[in-house]
Amino acid sequence: MDGGVIKKSSVTSSEVAAHAGVSQSAVSRTFTPGASISPKTRAKVLASAKMLGYRPNAIARSLITNRSRIIAVVMAYLENLFYPDVLEELGRRLAAENYHVLLFTGFKDRDSDPVFDQLMQYRVDGIILASTALSSELSDECTAAGIPVVLFNRTTERDETSSVTTRNRDGGRMLGEFLVAGGHKRFGYISGLENSSTNRDRLGGFREALAAKGIDKIEIRTGNYSRTEAEAAARELLLLPKRPDAIFVANDHMAVAVMDVARYEFGLSIPEDLSIVGYDDVGPARWPSYGITSVTQPIEQMVEATVDILMDQIASGDTEPQHKIIPGELVVRTSARLPKTGMVEIDGQKFYRPKKT
Repeated sequence: MDGGVIKKSSVTSSEVAAHAGVSQSAVSRTFTPGASISPKTRAKVLASAKMLGYRPNAIARSLITNRSRIIAVVMAYLENLFYPDVLEELGRRLAAENYHVLLFTGFKDRDSDPVFDQLMQYRVDGIILASTALSSELSDECTAAGIPVVLFNRTTERDETSSVTTRNRDGGRMLGEFLVAGGHKRFGYISGLENSSTNRDRLGGFREALAAKGIDKIEIRTGNYSRTEAEAAARELLLLPKRPDAIFVANDHMAVAVMDVARYEFGLSIPEDLSIVGYDDVGPARWPSYGITSVTQPIEQMVEATVDILMDQIASGDTEPQHKIIPGELVVRTSARLPKTGMVEIDGQKFYRPKKT
């Protein structure tokens, strides 16, 4: 005995029940979220559990309920600040639903997906695949096993797995229209992973906007969502005899690298000599030293939609795919020349919202 607490290993729920003078089922209900139990009984159980040093065994409970209350989140890498922000919001939202996050990360290449069995051994209740670098085979295997899966910020061609994305094609189109309206004539694009759905859609919308103005030439280089590769891509574009006067970079993580190369290696002034726009609206995009004009990906709304789909599928047992697309905004800062029209200011923040004709 130390301070009134009995130190004992492996205290069982039946011992807590006997100490509290209640049934074992009352102990179980006390530690089961949402279970019906009177406040008086719950208080007695918690007091006895504290005195005996009892902690409910989550693994044992999962065998009984067939629910681990664990959601696996698979991300390729956390270098891009978009994903740490997503992970923080996912943790908060899932905790509110009494679920825990099991993070798998470090899979930068399409050939290094986490093994299906590795996910299954944790008896996870659902899976969020939150990286464009992961192949579709993993989601197919999980879906076939009856585990609810949501693709976050990506889609697959077959649409057989639930997904939450933003309007990437619309975002690319807005950026193209914005740059043309700003008087730019020569355009560059630094891509992410070329075959990813997000990259294809962003570039597709960008092409459409320029084509509508009779512009079909875009100098394209690949950045693979990597700072190092984006730097190399920027050097290639800026060494061209007729370098672009505007570059759309497929995400803000790479756009920072492109701006650094333009400023410190080529001595260019932004936006006077070169306009740079990005995508995601996170991290350094908002810092005054970069001030990147960027299309937002509303993380809170995207995460809310993702968790809603998972909770619905876990509760119902129905994994019929659901697809939610969240609209974004074009936030205007200091990294690009401003068009003469279409600008709107709300609470001190500028947006590009041209009137549709």
